Amino acid sequence: MGFLNFIRDHFWHAFPILLAGALAVAITIERVWSLFMDASMNDVEGFYQRISGFISKSQFGEAVKLCDSYARKPVARIMQAALQRAHLPESVIHDGIQISLQTNSGQLQKRTAYLATVANVATLLGLFGTIAGLIQSFEAVAHADAQQKSALLSAGISTAMNATMLGLGVAIPCMVVYSFLMSRTNVMIQQLDLGAVRSLDILKQRFYSSEQVQSPVSAVPEK
Repeated sequence: MGFLNFIRDHFWHAFPILLAGALAVAITIERVWSLFMDASMNDVEGFYQRISGFISKSQFGEAVKLCDSYARKPVARIMQAALQRAHLPESVIHDGIQISLQTNSGQLQKRTAYLATVANVATLLGLFGTIAGLIQSFEAVAHADAQQKSALLSAGISTAMNATMLGLGVAIPCMVVYSFLMSRTNVMIQQLDLGAVRSLDILKQRFYSSEQVQSPVSAVPEK
């Protein structure tokens, strides 16, 4: 029995697995777009250099506008969270950065874990189809003539094995894509962790340099 014939003749066995595969494709497309296009920033170092330049000149409005121009980038959103609390104590700025960091990290991780779930479900659905096919084949053999038993048993086993193959055919690519996307997600989360530290560091540098300008140490000549 050909694989396509199996899908046609046992559609209701194959349909749940095919549905799981379609869901996995949709999740993969959305996650690839999000992680590699929508949330990714090409020149992160250049972004921080421009922000640092604005902050050193007390141009906070320009720094916020720059973050607004990258509104869909998690790195820019964390920097913007720091800028919005720049007039507050350091602990409050730190809390705002951490809140933004956790929020954006969650956005990067969402839905990726569904691929592992789809892989497990597809494998189990394939196993379910295998068991169902074997049960049907043994029931058919039990009530068949001796000449037909061999053909019915072969057809039933073929149906069972095709169900297993279809389930694994969905599960294996899902696990590969899941590992690939999780690797990319971990890299981006590390980038966000570093961005949170750099955001606070830029503001702290500005704060301490302002203190030094406002409170210069002048040498008093001895009498």
